[in-house]
Amino acid sequence: MNQQHLPAYLKALMKTGQLGCPVSELQVIQTHISYVLVAGQQVYKFKKPVNFGFLDFTTLEQRGYFCRREVELNRRLCPDIYLGVFTVNRDGDDYRLNGTGEVIEYGVKMARLPEELMMGRVIAAGKLEYQHLDAIIARLVPFYAQAAGDEKIKAFGKVEAVGVNVIENFQQTESFVDGPALSRAQFDRIGAFSRTVLADSARFDQRIAAGRIRDCHGDLYSANICLDDRIHIFDCIEFNERFRYADVASDVAFLAMDLDYHGLAPMATYFLEGFARAADDPDLLQHVGFYQCYRAYVRGKIGLFTAADPAVEKTVAEACTEQAKRYFELADRYAQTGI
Repeated sequence: MNQQHLPAYLKALMKTGQLGCPVSELQVIQTHISYVLVAGQQVYKFKKPVNFGFLDFTTLEQRGYFCRREVELNRRLCPDIYLGVFTVNRDGDDYRLNGTGEVIEYGVKMARLPEELMMGRVIAAGKLEYQHLDAIIARLVPFYAQAAGDEKIKAFGKVEAVGVNVIENFQQTESFVDGPALSRAQFDRIGAFSRTVLADSARFDQRIAAGRIRDCHGDLYSANICLDDRIHIFDCIEFNERFRYADVASDVAFLAMDLDYHGLAPMATYFLEGFARAADDPDLLQHVGFYQCYRAYVRGKIGLFTAADPAVEKTVAEACTEQAKRYFELADRYAQTGI
């Protein structure tokens, strides 16, 4: 376990046994925005003090607020998994969970889900079945039906709002063009396709009129799904409403894109068609191609950001770069095949 780039409070907590797990059994997972400590049957998640423009965790107050929002929002689909928010306190020279001294950090405590049933692992083992997709659909349809969709949320379905999310990806990745993951030709084709779709404002207005803009999950792909008896869909976007307030088509397109990424195109089609039927939303199928392209590009961008983080180990950075390359290839394929 490389602790070189971990903050002092994490190193201290790991050594003192406060996490209820021997140091030798602790697992640290890093993303571009989080530190995640897996400790026995508990998971402790901390937000990195970073600012990527689309999220800002740079102050303690912001990290505390978004920890609380993470628990609140994720309890919509995982009420039994998100256990609550805790503090890290400095007590003299020591750091304590929920201590009495100065609060120096906040975190989210979760119950650990069975790793062997994580959708990504099930896919990797070649054991994903169509009945799993049926179960996911059965979980999602009532979730979206009950999700908020007021006037404020509907406004995020307008072409101008969607365009902000899409176009900023190109702005944030331009410095990576002609690198190992993203070519200039791909960058130009994907950008041109996206702008062509965004030029047709009527298609977005129709989705608003149909009531399809909801307070969604925002990060709906296999890494955030556990295929246990209940189907747990966790780790929704809490840090930026404009990524969560969206067309339902954008949310489900993410999972369909993810299935494509893993070489499961027939399952992607099955999922989209099955969801459209169950949600009584046949028009959805006319919009998912655009959102699949968008979602693939976002995943590529995140891979680039993670690989560029100096706190990430070299082997992880190399893997993230390779993954980003594959995501950009997929986004380019969607751009070339059209809507």
